[in-house]
Amino acid sequence: MRRLFFLVCLLSAALGAESLRVMSFNVRFPSPDDGDNRWEFRRDLLVATIREYNPDILGTQELFYEQGQYIAEKAPDYVWFGISRRGNRQDEHMGVFYKKDKFRLVDSGNFWLSETPETPGSMSWDVSLPRMVTWGLFEIKVSGKRFYYYNTHFPHRPQDAEARLQCAAVILERISRLPKDLPFILTGDFNSAAGGDVYKLFSAHLKDSWETALKRSGPEGTSGGFKGYTGGRRIDWILYRGPFRVLEAVTVTRNENGRYPSDHFPVFALFDF
Repeated sequence: MRRLFFLVCLLSAALGAESLRVMSFNVRFPSPDDGDNRWEFRRDLLVATIREYNPDILGTQELFYEQGQYIAEKAPDYVWFGISRRGNRQDEHMGVFYKKDKFRLVDSGNFWLSETPETPGSMSWDVSLPRMVTWGLFEIKVSGKRFYYYNTHFPHRPQDAEARLQCAAVILERISRLPKDLPFILTGDFNSAAGGDVYKLFSAHLKDSWETALKRSGPEGTSGGFKGYTGGRRIDWILYRGPFRVLEAVTVTRNENGRYPSDHFPVFALFDF
């Protein structure tokens, strides 16, 4: 398998395929209740983890504005955009970071996972917090190739199972409006296990990079709880449609002496197209 992986990489390079490094990262909001895992104690490890995997595009969840600004300051190859789920800079953002030298951001926006998606902060289906998507249309500067990118975070409570299905339906309806000839990537914390009802709904339209990757490493579970626990559910996904080939998928468990950058493991995928 390893030899086949490297042969495919060499063939892709010879054919001039475009590489795309994608990461999804629930960064955990700066809670004062996190004790030794508070933001100020783990923020440099989080930035180091991002820089090690060097994504071209990074979708974050639970990001507060000050966290986004810190990441951009310490990793200046990136710029980021997004507003909070309240429609301002207060509360969590679905911040999208991208390499400014590689991409041109053609268009971008936000919509809410509710019955009124254009209304900032809107909620439906008895959820406890607003949920949303931040999206961008990107163009690779060198080749001119374009793709759409969505980033999201679904409701988290056990009683939100039906709401999560409704959220997926809102996203799928939006995807159906996009040009069919443009590739599409969706990242997020879906708070739903791979193989469950939400996953099955998406699977009718999108592929899962973890399942299709030529090479795969790291645990399947993505919610480590600051303790490195690897036996949990795979709730953080990178989904896609279009002429992508997934060369590698990784659940990233980087830590320093048992300190983790977040209570979720980031997930990474290397695409070519």
